[in-house]
Amino acid sequence: MTFLAGLPSMKRRVYGAPGTSGKGTQGRAGTAGTLTVVMSASSPAIHRDPEIQGGAPVFQGTRVPLRNLIDYLEAGDSLEVFLDDFPSVLREQAVAALEEAAAALEAQCVSS
Repeated sequence: MTFLAGLPSMKRRVYGAPGTSGKGTQGRAGTAGTLTVVMSASSPAIHRDPEIQGGAPVFQGTRVPLRNLIDYLEAGDSLEVFLDDFPSVLREQAVAALEEAAAALEAQCVSS
């Protein structure tokens, strides 16, 4: 799955800055298929900077990529498990990112 157009697919790879996670640097099982959802570049919860994680979208004020949250949820982990493993990400940020992804997916499906 790729959630931002133009970014390479990062299927099930989990990234994290040292000290930001427990199991967050462990890989997850593979997935099938690719879904592209275009999210706003001006998200209050998500930030992109070429100097942080190679420009991958990260949670604002952290070095934790959005991809980590998607990987956790795809693997069947709860939001609580993700938040426990990445304490620098606020619940509000994670929920806002998921809501924005859902809205972008909905808009894409409607326009198709």
